[in-house]
Amino acid sequence: MVLTVSHLGLCVSDLERSLRFYRDGLGFEPAGAHEVGGEFARLMELGSLEVSSRMLRRDGVMLELLAFATPAAVGPADRRPMNQLGFTHLALRVDDVAAVAATIEEFGGAVVEGTRTVLDIGGMPLDFVYCTDPDGVRIELMALDG
Repeated sequence: MVLTVSHLGLCVSDLERSLRFYRDGLGFEPAGAHEVGGEFARLMELGSLEVSSRMLRRDGVMLELLAFATPAAVGPADRRPMNQLGFTHLALRVDDVAAVAATIEEFGGAVVEGTRTVLDIGGMPLDFVYCTDPDGVRIELMALDG
């Protein structure tokens, strides 16, 4: 069986804000843009369809930002509980958790300060914090020195 990971899709409420966050804030590079219509309605299990798609790439990971004009995006823009079935988070390995967390806030995301966890396991310092993108998608920052 041939199987390769293509991309991760994120439904966003404001395409320009999410592009600014992922592209300008986190350094993802533009990798394609598409306007999607009825030809994908069946695949997406939606009736009429108007969607703007923007592909972004970084470190071999491809994100697809999907901005729905018709039908409009639904659901809360709250961070999901970690024990809710489905996608839980996007993990980013960083060299400085505090610096990247500040960038996330600068570009419209939020830092969940109560999640900050610093550990020393066998002399290896570990530093973690959860953040969210502008639509509440959980992002884990982790610095693993050693």
